[in-house]
Amino acid sequence: MYKKGLHGWYKHIDFLIIDMICWQLAFLLSYHISILMGFNSFKVTLYSNNPYAEMALNLLLISIAVSFFTDSFKNVVKRGIYKEFVATIKQAFYVMVILLIYLFAKKISSNYSRSIILMLSPVYIVLAFAFRILWKEALLKNIISKGTSTILIITTKKCLKNNNIFENIQIYKGKNYILKGYALLEDNCEGKEIDGNVIVADRSTLKNYLTREWIDEVFVMTESDDKYPSKLMNGLTDMGIATHYEIADASSLDDNCQFVEKIGRYTVITTVARAPNPWELVCKRIMDIIGGIAGCIITLLLTLIVGPLIYIQSPGPIFFSQERIGKNGKKFKMYKFRSMYLDAEERKKELMAQNRVKDGMMFKLDWDPRIIGAKKLPNGKTKKGIGNFIRDWSIDEFPQFFNVLKGDMSVVGTRPPTVDEWEKYDTHHRIRMATKPGVTGIWQVSGRSNITDFEEIVKLDKSYIMNWNIGLDIKILLKTLVVVLKKEGSM
Repeated sequence: MYKKGLHGWYKHIDFLIIDMICWQLAFLLSYHISILMGFNSFKVTLYSNNPYAEMALNLLLISIAVSFFTDSFKNVVKRGIYKEFVATIKQAFYVMVILLIYLFAKKISSNYSRSIILMLSPVYIVLAFAFRILWKEALLKNIISKGTSTILIITTKKCLKNNNIFENIQIYKGKNYILKGYALLEDNCEGKEIDGNVIVADRSTLKNYLTREWIDEVFVMTESDDKYPSKLMNGLTDMGIATHYEIADASSLDDNCQFVEKIGRYTVITTVARAPNPWELVCKRIMDIIGGIAGCIITLLLTLIVGPLIYIQSPGPIFFSQERIGKNGKKFKMYKFRSMYLDAEERKKELMAQNRVKDGMMFKLDWDPRIIGAKKLPNGKTKKGIGNFIRDWSIDEFPQFFNVLKGDMSVVGTRPPTVDEWEKYDTHHRIRMATKPGVTGIWQVSGRSNITDFEEIVKLDKSYIMNWNIGLDIKILLKTLVVVLKKEGSM
């Protein structure tokens, strides 16, 4: 059985938040309008008055439930003004019916002003309709100016010559694609131009191209009489790339998440490593926002304490930024408290022979002389400094909560590789970047100091991605605290 497409309400959490805000504004405005018009003579502080505070909470819960069960924001960006107005009325109708049933069932309707209840729905419709239209305009302008997803089209010479593939994909206005190029399922085509289309990869170079380039999605089109390219599709899924296949014949595809959707004029089967359900996506982002805000506040406090200590022992910037690889190969700047001397990156090459991780896929040393204050004594023993303290207590990680708020990272995820590490990746390593990188993750709490085999790290990260749920994230967060505290207790 195929799952729903990815363009439902949960892809537009912003509209759900707007809807919740509109209900609260409608509630407040209805109350004040009823007083101004003389329907009510009493004045209360709505959110501290028990019956009305309960109604405000019920409105939030009911609006969320209605949005989920009716899929009210599916294709919201593509809806015209008339359809949007009808959808807004439907939303108001469902919410108010459920609210009234609840009030009468509990026999508490007499606790509320009828004028407020009567005005609530019309005021909401006006507000919600206006906000939805304005927000859609802003989104569409942003989509046109920036684009949202890079896409690679994998096809054959025959299909490329006979179809305006990318133009047909772009007809879908709910998403703007940036074309990375065309790859052909034939040999000796790379670098050639066919009907004005540049071929960026062919059968022999496709694997290398996908490993090195930032690709969000892949669109595969073959001739209708071609055998289903199951090996290619399974390989793309193993890399964590969302893959759309134009011919609906997926009987030979491995057991991955599949669903039917529309991409422009084409009906496709989309295959991903794992498709989280709507509530999981909402909860993860809410957890990231809450965690990001809390982490940034703690970072600010820590700056006042560790900032001067860093500067005294190693004059220079307190924070350290480094280019890392995020979801689907997207580059971003990751922030940390600086725990190493300023020449740490230059000295990395000369220390590479001491790297504990096989094949240089990651970089870890038993004792790192680049850490601020770290010294090797004449008797062969090592002395720790402020840099070790910052790293042992994972204090250096806290500025990454700014990346979490920005959306580059998540609180829990896979660790983002450096650019030089990413360049060494084989295709199956790319699955690590199928999700947002995290401040902490599964391999960090599975003996991060002892794991030296990169393949084992990839296996753990893949297991996290395939089995992810909110409960797992919470479990990893709790384990992270235990690991940090246990490590310090053993020192």
